[in-house]
Amino acid sequence: MSAYDLGKPRQRMGLYRTVLHEGLGEDLPLYLNHGLLLQLWPTLRRLVGRAVRTVWEDAFPQRAARSRSAA
Repeated sequence: MSAYDLGKPRQRMGLYRTVLHEGLGEDLPLYLNHGLLLQLWPTLRRLVGRAVRTVWEDAFPQRAARSRSAA
């Protein structure tokens, strides 16, 4: 997709998943909102591959622990 309607939860989740998987370092602050990423993470962590999940949860271990306990 080249356009996303961020008002639609499935498209917003799709954008975040795509950026996490395929984005470059400079894409992260451009396309992702930190607060929204943290809010979506419990669901997103199940949609991304193990490598992506490990990188993000190693970077934010406190968030990872909360996500695992909520799942």
